[in-house]
Amino acid sequence: MRQRFVTFLLAALAVIQYSCSPSRPALRSGDRIVFFGDSITQLGVKPGGYVTLIRDTLAHIQPGVEVIGAGISGNKVTDLQARLDRDVLSRTPSVVFIYIGINDVWHWALKNLKGTTPEAYVAGLREIITKIQSAGGRVILCTPTVIGEKHHGENAQDAMLDEYAKLSRTVAEETGAELCDLHAVFLSYLKNHNPEDKDRGILTYDGVHLSDEGNRLVAQTMLSTMQRMEN
Repeated sequence: MRQRFVTFLLAALAVIQYSCSPSRPALRSGDRIVFFGDSITQLGVKPGGYVTLIRDTLAHIQPGVEVIGAGISGNKVTDLQARLDRDVLSRTPSVVFIYIGINDVWHWALKNLKGTTPEAYVAGLREIITKIQSAGGRVILCTPTVIGEKHHGENAQDAMLDEYAKLSRTVAEETGAELCDLHAVFLSYLKNHNPEDKDRGILTYDGVHLSDEGNRLVAQTMLSTMQRMEN
């Protein structure tokens, strides 16, 4: 495990350089980053999880930055709206990652559950982002990753997930939030690293929740996005 972290850290340091312009200051000691999402984020605070990897990396390159995981299993955009004040705004964050959308799509296919309509999804994201920005926080909006790892178009909900990823991109552009396009990153990775066309076991262990490699890829992509924000 330690060797894996060292390898990850070296890769992360290769893409993160906090030498930023005066108009966009780097993260400073005392700043707070909140990761706001569902079970993927809830699991991300465990050893080897993406939140933990980012926390450990920042501890090496910018000590004193507080990293908080605020993920709850089963959450959709509407759930994030309901707990925004309690779990995010009350902590006065400097940066908020919003990593949501899987359950908004996935739940349409699950018995006794209901997903989120495109209209409610967009309205919810806009409200969450606007409130965070109004409170002085900077927002990084992530596109939802995958529901199944087969090559693009072969998983049952690929078309709908693509649609919701596009909605997230549009909301990011319209609100001025930084985009972290995890959906595109995952599809590109799977195209090159899933020659047997498996439905799981590459970046996820069950088609949705992140494997060790998935956590590393998410952490590296998020760190790279933060670096881009600072330049």
